Amino acid sequence: MTIIAQRQALIAGLALGSLLLTGCGNGGSAGKSADGKLSGQITFQTWNLKNEKFTPYFDNLIAAFEKANPGTDIKWVDQPAEGYQDKLSADAVAGSLPDVADMGPESAYTLAKAGVLLDLNEADPKAKSQYLDKAWEAMTFEGLNGGTYGYPWYLNTGPSFFNTSLFKKCGLDPAELPATYDELFDAAKTMTKNCADASMLARMPSIETFGEYGVPLMDEAGKKFTYNDARGVELVERYRELFASKGLTEEALNNLQTKEMEEFKAGRLAYLQGSSYTLNDLKDTAPDLYKSLGIGPRISDSAPNMYIESLVVNATSKNPQLAKAFAKYVTNSANQFAFAKSADVFPSSAGTLDDPYFTKNGADSATKVRVEGANQVRKAVVWWPPAFSGAADSETLREQIAQALLGKKSAKEALDASVKYSNERLDSNG
Repeated sequence: MTIIAQRQALIAGLALGSLLLTGCGNGGSAGKSADGKLSGQITFQTWNLKNEKFTPYFDNLIAAFEKANPGTDIKWVDQPAEGYQDKLSADAVAGSLPDVADMGPESAYTLAKAGVLLDLNEADPKAKSQYLDKAWEAMTFEGLNGGTYGYPWYLNTGPSFFNTSLFKKCGLDPAELPATYDELFDAAKTMTKNCADASMLARMPSIETFGEYGVPLMDEAGKKFTYNDARGVELVERYRELFASKGLTEEALNNLQTKEMEEFKAGRLAYLQGSSYTLNDLKDTAPDLYKSLGIGPRISDSAPNMYIESLVVNATSKNPQLAKAFAKYVTNSANQFAFAKSADVFPSSAGTLDDPYFTKNGADSATKVRVEGANQVRKAVVWWPPAFSGAADSETLREQIAQALLGKKSAKEALDASVKYSNERLDSNG
């Protein structure tokens, strides 16, 4: 697994339940010495970033911070991709959560709900102005009294990729790439009619799909899920109609993102949501497909989706001042810009997207994708509700929609069942 910011393939909500918070973080003692300078030790944890590409970046980052703040010691640890959320859960229960840790909203929500994370609205309210409003809002949880539980770090969104060879083969105009869901489903119908060996879609809609389609996912208080409204039912009906016409295979009912990528690379799938990383991957691993690659904006009827990673601070850290200072240092504009360029992601720091690197277009595909992505970030939304469990809620949603597509229940019944499950789970964890 790489830096791919689209962590939906790895999102698995933590099931912490009620935690008995014993012990403290791994940090040293006092955050500031008598003269007000930072001092002591903290532990900084990342997710699958200690590798040939990123290790020099973090080594230099930490060395520069320690040089600027004599008497500080930042211990960097990195955890593998697999089982990361489970590791966070276990560390929280054991009272050994690192002082500063890398995580997304879904994990942060569960840990914050258990009282493990520092509420930055209380602990560092002035920090808000240093980040994009939408990034700060993504780490602000209305269901937890509006607390903000992470310094926004990197963002990702991406364009839509299309196999224009399949478009030509199946009676579609490669110069008219879909940009809305109406256009996507219309193109899918045409492809189904003209090509039995190709399809436009290869997996079920996720919770972000509902958000991009214009479905209200939760109530304003963030206490109840609401994606079973008429607009949500309409989306499932469109998938059901496509499935009935054989435009969506039975295998697609169980496909995950990795399988979708395999189908696209194999030349059997015409549409794929992606990112800058996707472009580079296709260029390296599917050169023939890359030659006929069409690139368009992310399909959305509301705002396009984006993903966010943040740095959270352990509420029980022995050195909260140093932890906050280091988290803000990693996520300041200069450091976010350097990391974004290296990792093919986008910065969440205020004003950084105005740099020509993100605004000046060019002839090559990589520049086009980067500039298009940066434009999308300006209007994108983190549609994944932080209270929505990747393991439990996502699987239930997929299973219920599959039953609707198979004719075992109506679209409304399927969404009602999924929403009921998600709300009951939310209430039981409250």
